This record gives sequence, structure tokens and C-alpha cells, in this order.
Amino acid sequence: MTARRTTPRRTTPRRTTNRHSQLVGYALSLLGVAVLTVSGTSATAASAAQPPTPSSVSGPASALTSLGIDGTAWTVDERSEKVRVLADSTVTDTEFALLRHTVDRFAGAVTVERLDGRLRTLLSGGDGIHAAGRRCTAGVNVQSGSTYYFVTAGHCAADLPTWYTGAALDTAVGPTTGSSFPGNDFGVVRYANPAVPHPGTIGTVDVTGTASAYVGQRVCTRGATTGVRCGVVTALNMSVNYGGGDIVNGLIQTNICAEPGDSGGPLYAGDKVIGILSGGSGNCATGGTSYYQPIQEVLSAYGLSVY
Repeated sequence: MTARRTTPRRTTPRRTTNRHSQLVGYALSLLGVAVLTVSGTSATAASAAQPPTPSSVSGPASALTSLGIDGTAWTVDERSEKVRVLADSTVTDTEFALLRHTVDRFAGAVTVERLDGRLRTLLSGGDGIHAAGRRCTAGVNVQSGSTYYFVTAGHCAADLPTWYTGAALDTAVGPTTGSSFPGNDFGVVRYANPAVPHPGTIGTVDVTGTASAYVGQRVCTRGATTGVRCGVVTALNMSVNYGGGDIVNGLIQTNICAEPGDSGGPLYAGDKVIGILSGGSGNCATGGTSYYQPIQEVLSAYGLSVY
């Protein structure tokens, strides 16, 4: 889908995101970028002698970015200092061969894998927060002064002016006041209907603040489709190519499954919010992987705080 891109203001901002500039941004922040494509079983890895230096990963990261293959994601593994590349089920054999041919020029610096499933953002109809033809999940309630909002995914909020509590669209919550997607994946909706309560909780958890993710951290998420599920953080600063030029940077990766309709839901540890669900691969019947926009970025961009 095509997302709205406008310049952010303090509480009702919108960000401009240019797809070409996102690709350029990858090349300028190579050590924080991860390449991941959701596709199948693990494949071969380039042979390694000595661990690559930071300068040695910039070449493969730039080369992989320039390919622009949908359904891929990439990152630099902090322990091995290698570029880790994954490709999902939409990546053709020809495209996968092109990936392999590209990384063969950088022996020892890159690993390539196929993963089961298709990398996608998560949308469907049903419960949660609703707009015309779309259902997502409210992430966390926030405020600026005496004005209240909720945060959700940017790919949910973009281009949809009003959100409702149910699929019948008979009880309005309020308008979308800011969104950023691709590049980032967050959106903000203002509570305009005083009849709709907005407690500072995630289910029964009373939110007391935010926290940054770290690998190995025990976390949970809550979605309109799948409810509460828990797992661990498996990677940071992931860059995910959802296809059609929709690339999102700086995501948190977990081993928690997610389903359509869960997008925008919160990632949290105890009573601290960590992120907002962007997308994932797999499903909750066979297992999956999910990716989250760090919460601090949206709060900082729009001058908001949890309560």
C-alpha cells in the first residue's frame, strides 16, 4: 500500500519518507543494518578464516542494498561481525542465485539463509482497532499534556483518517494525527471521543515506562488476533524489505509468532513498553518471527509519553 508521508510536528506530525533515500541510508549506516529474507530452511554460509573487520562488511552490505530484492532483510551480527542475509519464499531461485553470486565476492564476511514463509506486514479484518477495510491493534496509550493518543503501526495508520472500536465502524475513537512508513513503521491516533476509555495499561499490565531491547531479553506481545504470547529478543537493528519498496530500518527481531491483525501491538518486558509490531513471517500454528519498531523513536518524534 502507499503510505502518507508528511513532515512531523510535535503532537500531530507526519514524516516524509523517500524510498530511494532509504536505500541510500542503508549504505550510510552499514554496521547497523541487517539483511533478512523470510524463506525456508537454512542454507550455505560463506567460508570464514578470520572475523571480518567493520570495514570489510561495508562492501557486502552496499552490494546487497543495491540489489533491491523484495522479501529480504539484513543485519551485521555483533558477535561474528558478519553480514547475515535471509531470503523469504517470494525470492525466486534466480534472485537467490544472484544473492549468492554477489556475496561470493566477499568470502568470510557474509552468510546467506532461506527461511520458511513470506515476510509481510500484518493486516486483516476483525477485532482490534478498525478503519475502512483494515484492522490492526492499538499498541500503547500515550499523552502530550492533556491530549491522549495511542501508538500503532505506520503501515496501519497511513492514509486512514479515522479509527473505530469495532468492525461496524459505529463508535469512533479519533483521527490519525501522524504516521511514518516505510523507513519507520509507527503511527499515532488521537482520542477524540470522550466515551472511549484509554487506561495506561496493556491488558492487565499497568505500564510504568519504556525500555530498550537487548538480545536474549524475555519479552511478550499482545495482539488482537493472537492475544498474549512471549519469547525472546533474537536480534537488533534489523532492516526488512516487505516488498514494493517498503523497507523498514532499525527493527527488533523476536522469536514470537504473529498473525494478520496483530500489527501495531505492543512488545513489552514486565511493565515497560519496548516496541510496536511491524510485521513478521510464519504463523502461530507452525512458529514464526516478528519485528518491532522501537517505541522511543515515535515518542521522541511526536513529543509523547506513556502513562
